[in-house]
Amino acid sequence: MEFEFSPKVKELQARVSSFMDEHVYPVEHVFLEEIEANRRQGNAWIPTKIVETLKQKAHAAGLWNLWRPKDHGGELTNLEYAPLCEIMGRVNWAPEIFNCSAPDTGNMEVLLRYGSPEQQKQWLEPLLAGKIRSGFLMTEPEVASSDATNIQCSITRDGDEFVVNGRKWWSSGAGDPRCRITIVMGKSDPDNADRHKQQSMILVPMDAKGVKVERHLSVFGYDDAPHGHMEVLLDNVRVPASNLLLGEGRGFEIAQGRLGPGRIHHCMRIIGQAERALELMCKRLASRVAFGKPVSEQTVWHERIAESRCMIDQARLLTLKAAYMMDTVGNKAARAEIAMIKIVAPNMAQQIIDWAIQAHGGGGVSDVFPLAWMYAWNRTLRLADGPDEVHRNQLAKLELRKYQHR
Repeated sequence: MEFEFSPKVKELQARVSSFMDEHVYPVEHVFLEEIEANRRQGNAWIPTKIVETLKQKAHAAGLWNLWRPKDHGGELTNLEYAPLCEIMGRVNWAPEIFNCSAPDTGNMEVLLRYGSPEQQKQWLEPLLAGKIRSGFLMTEPEVASSDATNIQCSITRDGDEFVVNGRKWWSSGAGDPRCRITIVMGKSDPDNADRHKQQSMILVPMDAKGVKVERHLSVFGYDDAPHGHMEVLLDNVRVPASNLLLGEGRGFEIAQGRLGPGRIHHCMRIIGQAERALELMCKRLASRVAFGKPVSEQTVWHERIAESRCMIDQARLLTLKAAYMMDTVGNKAARAEIAMIKIVAPNMAQQIIDWAIQAHGGGGVSDVFPLAWMYAWNRTLRLADGPDEVHRNQLAKLELRKYQHR
């Protein structure tokens, strides 16, 4: 197995790292201050000027849409993109700068793989250009959405239109005023004997009549403005029949195509955050004295630092293996590896960020350092794109299947 990145990837790693050093880390406080200023004026849901400025710089530097699949016009494989995604992920909001943030990357991939030429022209092109943003509406408050066959939102054919009715929450991106289009998953054939063919996915513009953002949902008190996670009511929303993606009853097929790459992108980003948390931990421990000696000399911290290094490198290698398999044998054949990284990476990052918070004392739970925000963001990833329990269940079934006929 080849562990060395190609010269092309190394060069891109250097460029992305340099961009982060020069343009992103120095202005983390500016991003937060701008949002807080908007909040004081009564509206935190205004796109920040700093991100819009940095997007132009990243575009000009040729660091744009690096996520794009190689088989759909991109230049990088999953394996080549992984280390770049990790670098961007060191700052929660940085991926947007490179047009590599969720849920836009997943939605763009859906449109690339399953969208009609008309859908691609209307929605994919402005998304690729970073002119608009998008939302993904799948989870619902009234059902256990860990089993997506429970979805109750209805998509009903009425002549040349579909009528969409339902309530969604944790609708990522729906709070952003730049969000122009959403992908909604709902039931179009609830009586189908095959529970996995009852659902469809459909494009619903945010300005369609009957779409109402009812409230934002915070995570441990963070509202994630100006992006946000919203509860959205869809009340007799009518959209053209041409807005349906791929075909009726193919929602699960699309979901699997979307969530595979989405899960691995999340894992890449949080490995970057865990790496940064370890870096912050070590610097903090070396700069503080307690009980007559540097805190970094306390042996309990030696154990935690060593364990962190092992955990990060293990998760990274597993993620790179999953990326390699996605590239070589496809997402379906790599489903065990994708499940494994979705279990391993968020739990790994959560533990290391927690240790970093402990190393920072009271400062660790404040907004003086990025750790509390990182912890909140990472904790959600044990739920988003399928909770730990679902991935463990799938992984166990795949493992048991190996021994059924022995």
